[in-house]
Amino acid sequence: MVNPHDGAATTQSTGRLLVALVVGGITAIMDTTIVAIGMHTLTEALHAPVSTLQWVSTGYLLALAVAIPFVSWAQTRFGGKRLWLFALGLFTVSSALCALSWSAASLIAFRVLQGFGGGIMFPLMQTLVMQHVDRRGMTRAMANVSLPIALGPIIGPVLGGVVLNWLSWHWLFLINVPIGVVGWVLAMAFITDDRPRPAAGHPRLDLVGAVLLSLALAGMLYGLSNAYDVGGFHRADVLVPALVGLALLAGFVAWARRRGSRALIDVRLLAVRSVRVSSVTLTLVGATLFSANFLLPLYFQSLRGYDALNAALLLIPQGIGSLLSRFIVSSLVARFGPRLTAVAGLLISAAATVPFALAGTDTGLWLLGTVLFVRGFGMGVVLIPIMTGAYVDIAREHMPHASAITRIVQQLGGAFGTALVAVALTSRASTARPRDGFDAAFWWTIAMTLAAAVAALFLAPDERPTAERTDATPASRQPAIVAAGD
Repeated sequence: MVNPHDGAATTQSTGRLLVALVVGGITAIMDTTIVAIGMHTLTEALHAPVSTLQWVSTGYLLALAVAIPFVSWAQTRFGGKRLWLFALGLFTVSSALCALSWSAASLIAFRVLQGFGGGIMFPLMQTLVMQHVDRRGMTRAMANVSLPIALGPIIGPVLGGVVLNWLSWHWLFLINVPIGVVGWVLAMAFITDDRPRPAAGHPRLDLVGAVLLSLALAGMLYGLSNAYDVGGFHRADVLVPALVGLALLAGFVAWARRRGSRALIDVRLLAVRSVRVSSVTLTLVGATLFSANFLLPLYFQSLRGYDALNAALLLIPQGIGSLLSRFIVSSLVARFGPRLTAVAGLLISAAATVPFALAGTDTGLWLLGTVLFVRGFGMGVVLIPIMTGAYVDIAREHMPHASAITRIVQQLGGAFGTALVAVALTSRASTARPRDGFDAAFWWTIAMTLAAAVAALFLAPDERPTAERTDATPASRQPAIVAAGD
């Protein structure tokens, strides 16, 4: 399993691959921002209460999480190119169907389809790139393929504003269609066909693992999403699904350890130190990212009185900072190493969040815009070395499993972090002093960022695979849980 010298023997052009993935992938990133801005318009257009329309987002996120575990099996079974074309095609067609929705229920159903397509696209983007670059180019490639994450928050509010001011709500979804079609054509032309050879046989889907993990993720995410209401974590509709989901997750881990490489996700990869450290750190980084993405728009809307569109526009400096970080992060990692770069980025992000914990209703927008830019730069620097670290010590064929693991922990960490700050916000805020709730919630976000910085201290000091930093023999580098065989 641990084979840091196995190069990616492929004729795939990395540049052409990145173009196809970035163009197609930006649709899913942009869609989240645009739909969030248009929620109020949707409630009026479809004559549905906010409690019902909230499932437009919740259903999407649940489907996205449930789809992730299937990606490693599906890529092995059908090939990366065919799976990407399927996922992007599903997302694009589902976008068109969302625009044709005739009721809240139909829109929610089509959003679930969208979420399933997006859930395949996110981890597959990382895997395809990591499998087609050598070890020295991983950081730069990860920075490039993550460009949609930085561009989405910048482009999304602008396009959302155009749609809401001059077009109908249907264009919140139709805007994805031409971009998706262009991305699909580029993928057909630029991504090398990598379908498995017939002689290799077809891996069987781990049905037991699929049921256990799908229900586990759905239960935990659904339970945590209910913590936003009065009662927080003590509510029955939080505890019951979350605890059942946690038990099912434990059951999946036990099952997957027995199945080995035949499991839906090969959890034995967590025996590799770099994968384990990256996964733990990404859990905390996910909590930090998602909680801030929940709090910051709410701060501008609820405490400062801006509408959803203007709140999104005020957050653009954070996206610009994140975008600019992509152009220098590989140089930073090459000079200072993944550990120092990630820790510094997290400390910068924590420091840039402090002004929001101290801010009131009259704090200057120029100050907040400046710290948002700094915060975006810090978080943009953080993600790349941590995500790349999950791949440096594993063989090419195990990368889809690493992508699934890291994406799942980000989703779970994000759900927990968002629930935690939501509970802090509602429990401390009052009608007379709503600011108290935001102060407490932002301090929790800062605490989670510092916890992520502590976890990042265990990252590798430089970009080299572990084997190149030790005198270990190939046999001794093999984790015992992996060497045991299937």
